[in-house]
Amino acid sequence: MAKPLLKIQRYFRRKPVRFFSLILLYLTAGSLVFLHSGFVGDSSSSRGSRDPVVASEMSLHSGSLDNRGIGIMRRGFKDARRSGRRYGPLWMKKTEQMLGGKSGDYANWNRALKGRNAKDGEDGRARYIGCYIDDTHKRALRGVSFFDYKKMTVFRCQDNCAERGYMFAGLEFGAECYCGHKIQAPNASESDCNMECKGEKSNVCGGANRLSIYRLELSQESARRYGSAIFKGCFHRPDNVTLALPFSTVIQNMSVDKCVDLCTEKEKSLAVLAGDTCHCGFPTPLFSLHEPEEEAMCLHRCPGEEFENCGNEQYFVVYQTQVQDNRCMDRHFLPAHAKQLVALASFPGAGNTWARHLIELATGYYTGSYYFDGSLYNKGFKGERDHWRSGRTICIKTHESGKKEIEAFDSSILMIRNPYKALMAEFNRKYGGHIGFASQAHWKGKEWPEFVKNYAPWWASHTLDWLHYGSNVHVVHFEELKRDLFSRLKGMVQFLGLKVSEDRLLCVEGQKDGNFKRSGLRKLEYDPYTPEMRANIDEMIRTVDAALKKRNMSGVPDEYKPR
Repeated sequence: MAKPLLKIQRYFRRKPVRFFSLILLYLTAGSLVFLHSGFVGDSSSSRGSRDPVVASEMSLHSGSLDNRGIGIMRRGFKDARRSGRRYGPLWMKKTEQMLGGKSGDYANWNRALKGRNAKDGEDGRARYIGCYIDDTHKRALRGVSFFDYKKMTVFRCQDNCAERGYMFAGLEFGAECYCGHKIQAPNASESDCNMECKGEKSNVCGGANRLSIYRLELSQESARRYGSAIFKGCFHRPDNVTLALPFSTVIQNMSVDKCVDLCTEKEKSLAVLAGDTCHCGFPTPLFSLHEPEEEAMCLHRCPGEEFENCGNEQYFVVYQTQVQDNRCMDRHFLPAHAKQLVALASFPGAGNTWARHLIELATGYYTGSYYFDGSLYNKGFKGERDHWRSGRTICIKTHESGKKEIEAFDSSILMIRNPYKALMAEFNRKYGGHIGFASQAHWKGKEWPEFVKNYAPWWASHTLDWLHYGSNVHVVHFEELKRDLFSRLKGMVQFLGLKVSEDRLLCVEGQKDGNFKRSGLRKLEYDPYTPEMRANIDEMIRTVDAALKKRNMSGVPDEYKPR
């Protein structure tokens, strides 16, 4: 034994560099093992403790929540793991493993949108209408169209038409998709629609000059369109038409298409029909589109198209063209570093990205983020790459909770959304990307129950923590912002200490959806929440409602409350 050791000793004396390299590798490996054990210990210990704030709020109600996982509601970080930029709570790592090994809730910014199975399309709320004649010179569906001669499916066509707000989707020649708001052609024999879809051999996609047409059951908020224009409603004539709508002309044989095309050519975002007169302009305080009339007041047929309404001298039919209103599109970093850090805090799935979009358009300043998401950066959120303490952005997105995390900010806008909707939105994002959808396999598998078990308590604790530790909190309910965008967004701009531009807010209303809105078609046909899940979530809603009222704020909106 002594001879081999002696040989090794002589070897390293001749090669001292190799000796020191070996020692360095040994110390590095030992350090990594030590750090790993430390992280495991911290993670396990943090999950076992209860935040006193959460516990005190929950004590206002039945103690049964303690047995339903309220002990894991606190989602903060240990100070030892704190760094300049963080990518979500470490407790999520265990949840990720339980949810099928998906990693990087916040750091995995290059997540690609997952493909959707053609069979999933049949779960959407679309009803087959029948086979219709199509004429290349006078289309049955006169909205947008697109072709795919390799991968066309029924659902893909339905989803694209629904995303654009059309009422009907039609497929032709196995590869062509047409959208429209009404069918302007007679029926054909069902046997004429006999061509298989190019990307889905089990389904029929029309035939030669024949459309297989589906009626899309869109959500109420989905836009109504005519061609490429969005129908905005019927409105009373403004007091000063010339000032409110600076361009107007009389059109012979007036139709919606003619007025929309004219205003598009004039680069105006509004096409306004008043009998045989076409007005063009932008929304302004003189013509804000905030007081729509009954559509029956505008039921006057267009001279050039018997199926369309053109309004009259007193009641105008208004469409939004494809022209972009540039009054709210300029965005910059703050000219001087902000003296205070303002958080835009929310539970995941509560509309934070949408709120950022609205704030940026309304203020003209970029918003920042506690994390980094490359897909958001590539879509125009340029503040995403700045460190959250840079002071160059108007507010900072965060999903964090916990005393130290919250006290790092001087004030906050707290976004709250109905937990039933927020949980489903985050589940879709997690398994389908920012505008995609989770598959039926995920909804019906073990992923959904595990997700609700881990995330639902966080919805309550997130709000309770911000209400308790936040020094200056402005609460905004997602549903109220959606219903009354102008006034709610105005309040948010004022809270940020900026001067309100009404023209800019009206511009935002015309471009409120942004790049991350899911289509209105893909809805589950069943309730994914079990009675036990609902009992737990309902109790959390009551707790948050009581906490808001305790701080002299309005409680949660009525649609949150258990019935």
